[in-house]
Amino acid sequence: MQVKIISDKQTLGQIAGQHAGNSIRRAIKENGTARVIAATGASQFEFLHALTALPQIDWSRVELFHLDEYVGLPITHPASFRKYLLERLIQVTGITRHHLLDGEGDPQEVAKRIGTELAMKPVDVAFVGIGENGHLAFNDPPADFQTEMPYLVVELDDACRRQQVGEGWFDKAEDVPAKAISMSVRQILRSLEIIAVVPDARKAKAVKACLEGEISPLAPASILRSHPNATIYLDKDSAALLSGT
Repeated sequence: MQVKIISDKQTLGQIAGQHAGNSIRRAIKENGTARVIAATGASQFEFLHALTALPQIDWSRVELFHLDEYVGLPITHPASFRKYLLERLIQVTGITRHHLLDGEGDPQEVAKRIGTELAMKPVDVAFVGIGENGHLAFNDPPADFQTEMPYLVVELDDACRRQQVGEGWFDKAEDVPAKAISMSVRQILRSLEIIAVVPDARKAKAVKACLEGEISPLAPASILRSHPNATIYLDKDSAALLSGT
């Protein structure tokens, strides 16, 4: 695993976006297609903006999956991750091959159906973030490091729900759905490459726990340290508590 500390969030987004674009182009050149997993959330704004502005990516050859979605939240809600990806990635690039998690359907059926599609072939590159509680996707601590299922239906903890309020997606924690469909930890680790985009001071404690503490379900994103081809992009604020910074 590589850790790269960039001066500010805007520059981080641009550099990580270039890295991601190169990985997508390489997969298309080698395989004819690129299978991609995309994260959502406020921390990904600059990254996705930079990525979608890059030239010479044949988005018609990109197959898109996403990490998670709330159970029971309509696609019209501002916090819907389907809405987020449609507006910030799919409609901007013209991606036609996408597998969106319908949180308004039967969550177990959706998890099984999309998980079957996901598991058919390797994922070339996964874009992820790290939550304020250290979560990876919606795998809150203590995360399940053992399940082989591609997607799970999970309960969201209080810290996770407060983060969504803090980012402005909901007015209060009680408004955040209690459950979500989340890609499993092991499925994320099956990706051939992982690019984690983690800016902002509010992530500093989680970054320190995940990068300098034990690899543990109590710090779910710490598992990224076990991946042979993972790069974590931090800005000076999210890296502020790391030793030697």
